[in-house]
Amino acid sequence: MHYTTVILGAGAAGMMCAAHAGGRVLLVDHAKAPGEKIRISGGGRCNFTNLHCTPGAFICTNPHFAKSALAKYTQWDFIELVDAHGIAWHEKTLGQLFCDTSAKEIVAMLRGLMQKAEVDLRLLSTLEEISKTESGYQMMLVTPDGRSTITADNLVIASGGKSIPKMGATGRAYDVAAQFDIPVTATRAGLVPFTFTDARFAPISGTATPARVSAGGTSFDEALLFTHRGLSGPAVLQASSYWEEGMPVTLNLLPQNDLFQKLRDQRQTYGRRNFTTELAKHLPARLVDHLAAQFDLGGNLADWSDTRLQSLCDRLSSWKMTPTGTEGYRTAEVTLGGIDTDALSSKTMETKAIPGLYFIGEAVDVTGWLGGYNFQWAWSSGMAAARAIAQSS
Repeated sequence: MHYTTVILGAGAAGMMCAAHAGGRVLLVDHAKAPGEKIRISGGGRCNFTNLHCTPGAFICTNPHFAKSALAKYTQWDFIELVDAHGIAWHEKTLGQLFCDTSAKEIVAMLRGLMQKAEVDLRLLSTLEEISKTESGYQMMLVTPDGRSTITADNLVIASGGKSIPKMGATGRAYDVAAQFDIPVTATRAGLVPFTFTDARFAPISGTATPARVSAGGTSFDEALLFTHRGLSGPAVLQASSYWEEGMPVTLNLLPQNDLFQKLRDQRQTYGRRNFTTELAKHLPARLVDHLAAQFDLGGNLADWSDTRLQSLCDRLSSWKMTPTGTEGYRTAEVTLGGIDTDALSSKTMETKAIPGLYFIGEAVDVTGWLGGYNFQWAWSSGMAAARAIAQSS
């Protein structure tokens, strides 16, 4: 059997590419259903893009690489597609867009587009013995029904990264890259919780508070969550993508809170009250109890001088610690690093050295912030490859 295009990976990028590439398309995935990562994302409602999507929200060895794909297929283009299919959505916070009902609507939309394009979808299947031929590619398609040799003009690798192996992540894209001598940058877990071997925050597990979390010279103002294993929450997940092993993390528990002045004012009226009681008006009580053991918060508020209050506020706004590590790919939302962008065309996602071979989506060394950015990269990179294939066919 011959196909115009064979795509490995029926995730967001692979389905988007399959639906728009034109010609005879085969989409292969080892999972039992397409779009499984879409289905579970956003608490089951799929944070499918972000209103504020710009190249600056992406991490890449080449900071300019993502500009072309993101500009040619924007968040507004995907929103238009969602609207055209009657999918209701809402903005949650910080430009994050979610389905009103279910992430399954996004999967159904993409499946409908693929059916309209007569895409041949093969699930519980794999590709083996991939090789380059004079006219394209030859490979072995292994399905529950058997094995067959197939050929294609184009091969698109959209199999993702290593994150969330329980969802089937394997890092297969890197194996294909190695076979064709395509360089791969170092990979690590991104958008992932921090861990500490001493379980220091176990007593206050489940406590959340607004915070500014900084790592690697980058800061994020969002919620911070203390867990049995360490630190999580949106601010931590964001900062984790800029963190490297051995690097300190800084927590600012007062990102937009003039605590010094507030405590001074309270001292005038509630000076006889226990200091921790008054501090708990601004921070979660469980967190205050935890801090009391470390920061010496004893005495009444009246006992605290301006100097002592300022010293505490300085510490709370610059609380440094060094995580032991992260929870790794097991819970990471994305994989940092991947197919070296120097080997790819930023306009088409095609490899520069090997005609007809494309890498898209999370497999590539492009990682977005938390909040719909990585899905937008999937849509944009998938469309970049699809349009290039359609034009060349």
